[in-house]
Amino acid sequence: MISKIREEFNATYKEVYYNNLLKHIVDTFKEPSAFRISETPVFISKAVKKEVEEACDSIISQLWKIDFPEIRRKFIPAELQSPVPMGNPHFLAIDFGLCEDGKGGITPQLIELQAFPTLFFYQPFLGEAFMQHYPNIPKEGFDYYLNGLDKKSYTEKVRKVILGDEKPENVILLEIFPEKQKTRIDFWSTKKALGIEVVCMTKVLKEGKKLFYMKEGTKTPIHRIYNRVIYDELERLKDLKTNFNLNDDLDVEWVTHPDWFFMISKCIMPMLEHKNIPKSYYLSDFPAELDLNKFVLKPLFSFAGQGVDLHPNQEAINTISDKQNYILQQKVQYAPLIKTNTPKNSKVELRMLYVWSDEENKLTPVINLTRMSKGEMINVSHQVDETWIGSSISFFEK
Repeated sequence: MISKIREEFNATYKEVYYNNLLKHIVDTFKEPSAFRISETPVFISKAVKKEVEEACDSIISQLWKIDFPEIRRKFIPAELQSPVPMGNPHFLAIDFGLCEDGKGGITPQLIELQAFPTLFFYQPFLGEAFMQHYPNIPKEGFDYYLNGLDKKSYTEKVRKVILGDEKPENVILLEIFPEKQKTRIDFWSTKKALGIEVVCMTKVLKEGKKLFYMKEGTKTPIHRIYNRVIYDELERLKDLKTNFNLNDDLDVEWVTHPDWFFMISKCIMPMLEHKNIPKSYYLSDFPAELDLNKFVLKPLFSFAGQGVDLHPNQEAINTISDKQNYILQQKVQYAPLIKTNTPKNSKVELRMLYVWSDEENKLTPVINLTRMSKGEMINVSHQVDETWIGSSISFFEK
């Protein structure tokens, strides 16, 4: 997007920079990343950043006009609803594909949004690692933090959201078999930054309404849960043995409350309107004359591209019994905008990350997560022979 910066970066790129970055990850976390890391960050111009921010502002303003109690009733079965007070959504991720605008330029188009945490401590680590190991990245005029934050103020802001007023030993990062998760590098980053333990859901103890975990042989009370458990995965593990459920009545604070996972998600996309938001319809209620060739079929509550049909047809739709749990979303054309030192250019998906600010009583932007791909989908798990794709971070022009 900034031709001069990209050309200079590519011309001065050396494979040793990338190898040193990967070695730095292994040296820091004692294992490599379980997901592919791209050879390059993305450099985003002021104009594109402004358009993304304006779209985010519009989306967030529309959120508070939605009847969330009705969304909760409609999309969360009563037996899955958690009785613990909900509070505000602590996190929000808004994903944009950087797409062709039909006029030779770039336009961000909303892909999905989710009130669920993501790689909040790995991303600043990655940004810093790029700066440390890539001498060809501009040292001034760009930043991967948002809202005027730097490393110190960012860490403090996210720390306050996750820990609240609790001691680190009474806060846990909750996952299912965390050591097997592809995103586990972020768990170790979070533990390092905050001093909280990463605990498997199967290891949590329950006594009445109280939860505990074993820390260095001592039964330790859990007052606050930084929840990283994805319902989609939890449902697939049919024989999982746990001492509690996410929807139990518990004496804990959730960061963030499990029900927000459902309520701010693809299920509200048909309610949102903006020039940067492709049209969406619930599969249970879409126009009969709709040209399905121009739409993608998506399950409402899956992660990482699970269940997405890029080429839906009426025959496939007729086989779906729970149509209320799917949407049809207008296709967008990702632009192969990142010139690479390979025969193919890369496409970009930009995730803007927000956290709740009690002082400002609103969601505020803090950092970004960027993914690169050369395929139809941004998920790169099947692009085994490609390079200059995978997880990355964007440097925004100031």
